[in-house]
Amino acid sequence: MAIEFKLPELGENIVSGRVAAVLIKEGDSVTADQPLAELETDKAVIEVPSPVNGTVKKVLIKEGQDVKIGEPMFIFEEESDEGQPTAQKADETTEKESPETSVAPDSVEMPAAADEAPIAAQPAPVIEEDVPAAPQVERQTGELAPAAPSVRRFAREIGIDINQVPGTGPGGRISIEDVKAYSKMLNKQRALQAGAATGVQAEPLPDFEKWGEIERQPMNRVREITARHLSYAWSTIPHVTQFDKADITDLEALRKKYSAQVQQAGGKLTVTAILLKVVALALKKFPQFNASIDLAKNEIIFKKYINIGVAVDTDRGLLVPVVKNVEAKSITELAVELAKISQKARERKLTPDEMQGGNFSISNLGGIGGTGFTPVVNAPEVAILGVSRSEIQPVYKDGQFVPRLMLPLSLSYDHRLIDGADAARFLRWICEALEQPFLLTL
Repeated sequence: MAIEFKLPELGENIVSGRVAAVLIKEGDSVTADQPLAELETDKAVIEVPSPVNGTVKKVLIKEGQDVKIGEPMFIFEEESDEGQPTAQKADETTEKESPETSVAPDSVEMPAAADEAPIAAQPAPVIEEDVPAAPQVERQTGELAPAAPSVRRFAREIGIDINQVPGTGPGGRISIEDVKAYSKMLNKQRALQAGAATGVQAEPLPDFEKWGEIERQPMNRVREITARHLSYAWSTIPHVTQFDKADITDLEALRKKYSAQVQQAGGKLTVTAILLKVVALALKKFPQFNASIDLAKNEIIFKKYINIGVAVDTDRGLLVPVVKNVEAKSITELAVELAKISQKARERKLTPDEMQGGNFSISNLGGIGGTGFTPVVNAPEVAILGVSRSEIQPVYKDGQFVPRLMLPLSLSYDHRLIDGADAARFLRWICEALEQPFLLTL
């Protein structure tokens, strides 16, 4: 019997993806968990597995197509144990179990536009913790939401995706009241998002062809998401950048001394790996840098864990994989993990989980050059550390100028939460920890 396979939930705040590759064709036999397609979401490429054993009856997607959560991708031919289509059996069961009848939708707060999809299915950027996120409903791939046909019909009439509605009944069963509550939550979320949209409207572009030949190229998925997210961050966060320099002459000698030891463990002892540990210690001492702002509730969210994102330059654009629980790991362990996730980023093998949950970010451009820059805060984080190229400079020490290796650092921060004096202390603490490595053991 025919089963329609829809794109399932892929991770927190992921609402759509672009088809990078279709791995099967019509007529192919597939087994459960066999990869069907590669989907490029925000900044990771994910394999979409088959939920069943069966035959591909129809392929509804093509490479380069954008697919939203809940959108049909394939139709499979599969026989259930009793010879009935799985979907048909589920509907019959729920119809028998529930005596509920269709209810007129006039008692429900409708979404803003009747022909508009629910917010959860739109690719608009939802920034963590700034706007209440829709409840995440975990269901097995291909599994129908537990709701009677009358409830399904009611949800369709008011433009709600029944698969997104969390049920409060036994076994997560969805009632009409659950659909109403979900609809009201979406309207509240829409109002909050509208209030947060303070960015400047784009001006129309001139006709560039008047002055010469041009070429248009579509943005890749990474560039699209980066442009949208950074536009939001820049327009909503009052940025300030604090600059300082760290004397890493002694640290560099230690780095070279122990580099081979870390390399044998599978890592590379870089300044970034050392900074991960230093920043983790700084975040414990200055908790306001390990926080987020919830404007909807006028609250500050302090995090008890320390996850740090590290910007990686790839051929598709800037990716920021996250190193988790940094405070619990040694510099050697951090160096090994950093090498692994950086390689995965360049090979397009990062998972959504490896791109989420960051509290603070580090962007190191020292390998390329420059004397300083002002990194953009990666919302909903409140600070980011920029690292530029170190160089030998004359430093006045003990009554004379001596050559020292100086590392330029720049700290961009959210001035709504962090004051300038706190930012100066935070960055100076990092500089002193780099200048006196023994302090790290204390």
